[in-house]
Amino acid sequence: MAGGNIADVTAKTFAELLSGPLVDIYVGETKRQWSLHRNLLCHHSTYFHEQFGDNSKKEGSKLELPESDPAAFELLVKWLYQGHIDDVSSMPVDKKWDYADACQKLYVLCDKIKMPQLKNFAIDQFRKGCNEAGLVPGPEEMKPIYENTPPSSPFRKLVSRIAARQIMDPENNRDAGTYKICFEGSADFAIDVINAIREGSGGRLFEDPTKGAGCTYHEHENGAKCGGKKRVTWK
Repeated sequence: MAGGNIADVTAKTFAELLSGPLVDIYVGETKRQWSLHRNLLCHHSTYFHEQFGDNSKKEGSKLELPESDPAAFELLVKWLYQGHIDDVSSMPVDKKWDYADACQKLYVLCDKIKMPQLKNFAIDQFRKGCNEAGLVPGPEEMKPIYENTPPSSPFRKLVSRIAARQIMDPENNRDAGTYKICFEGSADFAIDVINAIREGSGGRLFEDPTKGAGCTYHEHENGAKCGGKKRVTWK
């Protein structure tokens, strides 16, 4: 099983984790390389133990993570060796969004390599970074969450609520069409956003569309309205 936070281990255990062979990990399309201690990787993650552990059926001392982000992996390495990542609150405003974005990608990476504790830290830093930067993710950032996490993911819940709030905000120029690529890419996104809107509406209903005047649902020519001065001549 994976161990706890590296900051909590004894000096003897830490020395043992930093002994033994190194393994090479290549990250992203550019294949950025890290050489890391195998024992430390296996201590933190059952995924790495399956790849490099004593009982692994796979041979070799390298691993490729082509779909992962190097900036996110940098944060992972800091956590592996130091037991923490930076707090976005300590960063200047113009750096907060980039850090929040890296934490989102770190969350996806941790979901893959089975590191739930770091996932929680990553999503906390993402939320705080968005809040302090005064920014929220757009559809381009939301789409990968639904492509790379399971239906039960808390990050799906987070971004779907962000999208729902943006759609419901009368002072915001974003509407449902803003998230078209997300709706097209994932039925789950559509369901989650609609459910979030329902929860956020407080149970208030709009008017019954089957009652009242039907003009709203009629087709008209040249902007005419039912009962207006303009009349449509049928032939």
